[in-house]
Amino acid sequence: MTSTYLRNRPEIETVIKRPAITMAIGAHPDDIEFGAGATLAKWSAQGAQIIFVIMTDGAKGTWDPEINQHLLAVRRQKEQHRAIDKLTSNGIVEFLDAIDGELTPTARRIAQVTSLIRKYKPETIISHDPWKRYRLHPDHRNTGFIVTDAVVAARDPHFLKELGSHHRPSHLLLFEADEPNYIEPLTPEYVQAKIDALMCHESQHETSMEIAGESTDEVTRFEKLVFAMAEKVGDKAGVSLGEEFHIINDI
Repeated sequence: MTSTYLRNRPEIETVIKRPAITMAIGAHPDDIEFGAGATLAKWSAQGAQIIFVIMTDGAKGTWDPEINQHLLAVRRQKEQHRAIDKLTSNGIVEFLDAIDGELTPTARRIAQVTSLIRKYKPETIISHDPWKRYRLHPDHRNTGFIVTDAVVAARDPHFLKELGSHHRPSHLLLFEADEPNYIEPLTPEYVQAKIDALMCHESQHETSMEIAGESTDEVTRFEKLVFAMAEKVGDKAGVSLGEEFHIINDI
């Protein structure tokens, strides 16, 4: 099944070539899975190398005021590794360990992502849409701005010359997009892989998935919700299941 653009965007006619290397960049452990987990599982199954970049340590991702934040950060890295294993057999992860809630688009952070883009040379980059209206969490918004700035820096030979030879990706896909214009068609096994990956983030079950304890009913409800959302997206493009993004091609 090929990728498709939304039918209400008739000016866009081409589809993206399946990337050999994709870099997915999320603010926290689990953001990538929520935004693009099924797409990454599909592309990996088709032979793509997937690079995961996690910008923050995730140490504030809890409602427990008494928790040891250092131990939570360690736990979330382990959960991220397990989640990646549900999506791909050859995934690579880079943790940049910014303080959760304090990420800003500084020159240092932009240089870090620029360096990774030049190192791995992805054809496609996936990240947060920084222009999403009413986006409250600053890490999501600022990750998007860091990524867009880094894409420009990585592609141009006179930016940050000390970080290696320039590289120009072909596509930038932004998830949770304010104006989605691209849908990746999916089949059930890839949506299930997304769910399986999300379930690995056990520290986030209550805060992000409304799953309390080991409740089987709440797990089932969450699984049905993820499938229902994928069906709703797919319906926009006349396919059974999908994930949606805003795609930028002229990078």
